[in-house]
Amino acid sequence: MKGYDTILAELAALGTEEKRRVLSGFFKTGNGEYGEGDKFLGLPVPLTRGVAKSHKDESLATAAALLRSEWHEARLCGLLMMVEKMKKARGSAAAEVFDTYLANTARINNWDLVDLSAPQIVGLYLKDKPRDALYRLAASPLLWDNRIAIVSTYAFIKQGDLDDTFRLALLLIGHGHELMHKAVGWMLREAGKRDPARLRMFVDAHWRSMPRTMLRYAIEKYPESERKEVLGRR
Repeated sequence: MKGYDTILAELAALGTEEKRRVLSGFFKTGNGEYGEGDKFLGLPVPLTRGVAKSHKDESLATAAALLRSEWHEARLCGLLMMVEKMKKARGSAAAEVFDTYLANTARINNWDLVDLSAPQIVGLYLKDKPRDALYRLAASPLLWDNRIAIVSTYAFIKQGDLDDTFRLALLLIGHGHELMHKAVGWMLREAGKRDPARLRMFVDAHWRSMPRTMLRYAIEKYPESERKEVLGRR
């Protein structure tokens, strides 16, 4: 695939060995870690984003092929190309981007890949549609599906639509992975910026069952004295 080969060559030319080592450690690629076995070309997100934007008119098939790459930055590039496509897509074209994304969630396999794409693709697509897909993702055994479910709601939060964030947070409150504790706490914090009273009601009702990291993220914007009081309950 000519487009795929060209993009991969551009990404590889921008990478450095030093950055590759840094990223391999930062994204936990060691044995037993959440990013085990992932491989990096060694370039920062802004450079990957630049490549994606310069190839935004490539086919969705090319973006999907990049998403299946062994290289982390190639997968990110494919996702960012899909983000660009979703910005302009309507009707069946938007549905195709959405369906392609959900068909490849096993390849959206690190937190940065989720966070830089889920709100802009899944969240954007579902703004005016039923959100059953988010609850299927939340019930999946795959960590990355779970993170996509909650982080996608950031698109709704920005419009003041908070119901799904709080519902999914409650469903995921007992999740065993710290990456989900951080993601749920982050989305609760963002929802709380729009409706502080609703966040306080949620925290007051559920602080006992919230993992400490989730709780700490959720109340990060509380006044200092109140934040310390809530954490002190634990």
